[in-house]
Amino acid sequence: MTGDRAEDVDAPTESGRPWLQAVAAVGLVVALCAGVWVSGALSDSGSVAKPATCSGGEPTTAAGKAHVSGAQLCKVLNRPDLAELLGTPGQFAKTASGSDSSMRLFDSKDVATPSARIEFETYTVTLTGTFDRLPVAGSASLLGKDAQQRTLLGRPAVLYSDQTISIRFRLDGGDTQTGPGVPARVVSVARNAKDSGGSFEVTLWRSDGRVPDDAVLLRIAEQVLPTVPGWTANG
Repeated sequence: MTGDRAEDVDAPTESGRPWLQAVAAVGLVVALCAGVWVSGALSDSGSVAKPATCSGGEPTTAAGKAHVSGAQLCKVLNRPDLAELLGTPGQFAKTASGSDSSMRLFDSKDVATPSARIEFETYTVTLTGTFDRLPVAGSASLLGKDAQQRTLLGRPAVLYSDQTISIRFRLDGGDTQTGPGVPARVVSVARNAKDSGGSFEVTLWRSDGRVPDDAVLLRIAEQVLPTVPGWTANG
């Protein structure tokens, strides 16, 4: 191993709300460095590649309330037909991981932000829950000029562009470097039809740096979100 080698990782800016992005980015870097992400098994006896699997886990707790865990979101997202939904049938998930975290708001209350990430050769898709009291309706004005307010699965939603963070780990133990990554598309959907606070976000980006197709993103959200624990058809 030479001293100038490095490893690049694309990480999402978790949660589209601007005041959460900076905190989430720092938290994600710490999580990656600490090995919080649990990688799935990629091979059997070092020979035959198999789809990555998720680890077990229990719901996390924040502000005295139990919420869905990152491990649960991982199991929801890592579905057998995910490659087909992405339009890449035959591809295996290379990694499947869930993470539990929370962030402290300005009013000193903890907000649970569990997340899951599934990586394929062509695409990476993440599912993140934010259990705050902020509505999704009206948030398009905060998410860039191309953000679109819409309804998805009978709930307020917003579709917008984002960008991953490129994190370079030096294998010689040198300083970690961060910078802009690849373009991503995100759909944020209210946790309930009344839009009383909180959201689930599905984020999609491509390994080749091309902008993902919105039709692919929305197809995944429409199939995955109704299977999240606690989701009800009427919100």
